[in-house]
Amino acid sequence: MILHETLPCNTARRQEMLNITSEVNQILLSKLNNYSGILLVSSPHTTAGITVNEAADPSVCADMNEKLREIVPVDRNFTHMEGNSDAHIKTAMIGTSVQLPVVNGKLVLGTWQGIFFCEYDGPRRRKFNITFLGDKD
Repeated sequence: MILHETLPCNTARRQEMLNITSEVNQILLSKLNNYSGILLVSSPHTTAGITVNEAADPSVCADMNEKLREIVPVDRNFTHMEGNSDAHIKTAMIGTSVQLPVVNGKLVLGTWQGIFFCEYDGPRRRKFNITFLGDKD
C-alpha cells in the first residue's frame, strides 16, 4: 500500500521547531491501522526542514535553535540577496526529510523522540508531506 498526505503547518516565528508527531500519528491511526512499512516525512520547502529529536524537554529545541543562529547568523553578508540565506543553509544542515519505521500502524520512535518541522524563514503558512509504503500485517 502507498499513502501520501500533505498536511498544513503554520509557523509563528522566524526560527522555530514545531512538534508534528501527533499530526503524523493521527494519520497513521486513521488510515494505516494494521499496516507496517516505512514512513517518509518531508518538507517541500528550501527554508524549512524535518528532524527527529527529543520531544520531552523543550529546552532541546531552544538549544538547537540557538546553536544554529550562532553557527549561521541571519545578518551575515551573504551573496544571495533575498535576506534568507541563513535559512537555506540551516535547512541544508538539518535536512528536509526523515524515514521512520511503522509497525502495526504505529510509529517506531524512541521513548523521548518526536518529529519536528524546523522553520528557518517564518512566520509562514507551510506544509509537510507524509508518504507511507508498506503492507498489511
